[in-house]
Amino acid sequence: MRRAAGSAREDIEGIDRGAPSLPAGTLAFCLRYGRIYLLFVCAIVVLEAGQSACSIMLPYAIKRIMDGVAAAQAGSGAVLDLVEAPLWLFALLNLGVVVFSRASGTLLVILGPELRRRVRRELFAYLQHHSQRYFMSNFAGSLANRIAEVAMSVAYTLWTVLFDFWPLAIAFGVSLVLLGGVSLQLAGVLGAWVAVYVTVSFLLAQRCRRYARDYAAARSVVSGKIVDSVSNIMNAKLFARRDFERAYLDDYLDLEVSRARRTFWFMEGIRWFQFLAAMLLMIGVIGYALRVWSAGGMGAGDFAMAASLSLLLIEQARGLSRRFLDFFEYLGNINDGVAMIVRPHEIVDRAAARPLVVSRGEIRFERVGFGYGQERRVFEELDLVIHAGERVGLVGYSGSGKSTLVNLALRLFEPQAGRVLIDGQDVAGVTQESLRAAVAMIPQDPMLFHRSLMENIRYGRLDASDEEVREAARRAHADEFIMATAEGYDSLVGERGVKLSGGQRQRIALARAILKQAPILLLDEATSALDSVTERNIQDSLAHLMQGRTVVVIAHRLSTLAHLDRIVVFHEGRILESGSHAELLARGGHYAHMWQMQAGGFLPERDDEGGDDAAAMSAG
Repeated sequence: MRRAAGSAREDIEGIDRGAPSLPAGTLAFCLRYGRIYLLFVCAIVVLEAGQSACSIMLPYAIKRIMDGVAAAQAGSGAVLDLVEAPLWLFALLNLGVVVFSRASGTLLVILGPELRRRVRRELFAYLQHHSQRYFMSNFAGSLANRIAEVAMSVAYTLWTVLFDFWPLAIAFGVSLVLLGGVSLQLAGVLGAWVAVYVTVSFLLAQRCRRYARDYAAARSVVSGKIVDSVSNIMNAKLFARRDFERAYLDDYLDLEVSRARRTFWFMEGIRWFQFLAAMLLMIGVIGYALRVWSAGGMGAGDFAMAASLSLLLIEQARGLSRRFLDFFEYLGNINDGVAMIVRPHEIVDRAAARPLVVSRGEIRFERVGFGYGQERRVFEELDLVIHAGERVGLVGYSGSGKSTLVNLALRLFEPQAGRVLIDGQDVAGVTQESLRAAVAMIPQDPMLFHRSLMENIRYGRLDASDEEVREAARRAHADEFIMATAEGYDSLVGERGVKLSGGQRQRIALARAILKQAPILLLDEATSALDSVTERNIQDSLAHLMQGRTVVVIAHRLSTLAHLDRIVVFHEGRILESGSHAELLARGGHYAHMWQMQAGGFLPERDDEGGDDAAAMSAG
């Protein structure tokens, strides 16, 4: 549960072990990185204070020079003697501006990229620990865009405070002190105006924060839609839907434009107020200063300093409006990204979680109850034991629960009731990393990185040598097509492996599993994309891979299960039958019926005679 937004420590509960502990509040999130880089921040504060003080005191040095010139004209001494000290002051103040500003700029060059890198790294690390359900519900492109925007906005928020707000506060303070020495009334009027002006600007800009947040959310959605459409560009081509995709995107672009205009119109209204207020004050201050000067209340140097400081302060205050608007836009971006990413993790390692120790490889499901929602119940009190070293096939029509069973064994989802045990260890009580390190999974749709073939296969075991990778590829019958490519094992596979055929991707996934050498092997339609000749060629590799391991195989091609030790028949989340291929055929039950129904070696999606559409629509 998320804590109240105003709490002192806005952390969230349900953080998975190994994920960074990130605050859920916008300001708390920014302050976290200010504390991490506190020495840099303090140094910049000091340097920017020096730079601002030197800049705002330049009119004072000019006043001293003018007073010296006036005294020389009155016969009080030589001009050079009278203006020598003010000239040195003017030179030193200019030097101070250069030294202080460039020193803080150097720190910014060092800190800026490092800060953005850290924010992106920690947000990505936090994101990695979210559940499968979370990633199924959010666009990958939108999440990536939010990470980039949050990292940039955190940096800009800190820069706005350190390089805009803080120097302005110093400039206001020094200016009012200098003006007070000339005219307390002038300093009082200007100080009151600045206080009211800044307060009103702040409140108006704060109201803009909600608009900025909505605008940031719209940009992220558009980015996600574009990535989704680009990822499916082949579908758009095959169905001649390029015009439809543009029209579909236009709806979201229109939403982004609408929110952008609403935000920018509000900003423009604020700027009208600020520019008009600044104009009126400029005219008033100069007129008042002229009146005091003409009455003999100040000298020419005092008038020049008062006018210069007043104009500088008003101009900087007017620029403050833009900085406030930018500041709240950055906060809106951070709020949008943090609200989306820094949420409680659905599946977390327990505080006392230990690494899984696989000595035999037995998998046991005890009274497991699970559903993807109240309307999508899959299992009710399911019991199943897969013995150590046993090779078990799972069959059933689409939606019967086969893939869900595998996902529960991998703890990609959490059962609402019952337990899943491996060698007597509840998978909920072991670390997720150790659990998945003990399992080699070959999915129906292999997931490949846009990296080289060598890197994709080596993903199974990062310390494997090049020769071990090649041997795994040979056993998976992937070496032939790899060596036929122009760059061999250095060839890039494209996003999600789009440069490879479905069969080639599955052979890479098989090679990766062979290289991993895990004690438990899960195959979810691992040979469905292979032609019969290739499948027959790699059956020996699969048989070798299965030796001495606990194996669970999901397949619609029932002939691929005939050689397994046991076949478990699922229907609508229940186990109907269990036995060897020969035993189940002899029994003449549900499995025998499916064997007779299969067309071209494949099981149909559902039983048209005895099934229903509801099963086919459930999670498989």
